[in-house]
Amino acid sequence: MPVSRPAIRPRGPDAVATPHSPRLTPDTARALHARLLGNASARRLRGIERRARERHEDAEYWLGGVGFAVSKARDLRLSGHLPALP
Repeated sequence: MPVSRPAIRPRGPDAVATPHSPRLTPDTARALHARLLGNASARRLRGIERRARERHEDAEYWLGGVGFAVSKARDLRLSGHLPALP
């Protein structure tokens, strides 16, 4: 009996789901810093939008994570792992 190919094939590199797929490289410190600040910005905008629509519980949820993301970005900046800008 021949080995058949599976009907469903995973898309994209996923080291857990796809054997022998390329490993995902971790973000650089600068990329992580930018992602943290982008996340904080997006959460703040969502929180402001929810507050404008009178959805205060949702607004508090979205705005609650802003300070954490900004503090993580600040800690990363102060840790010295980011190379100096030219």
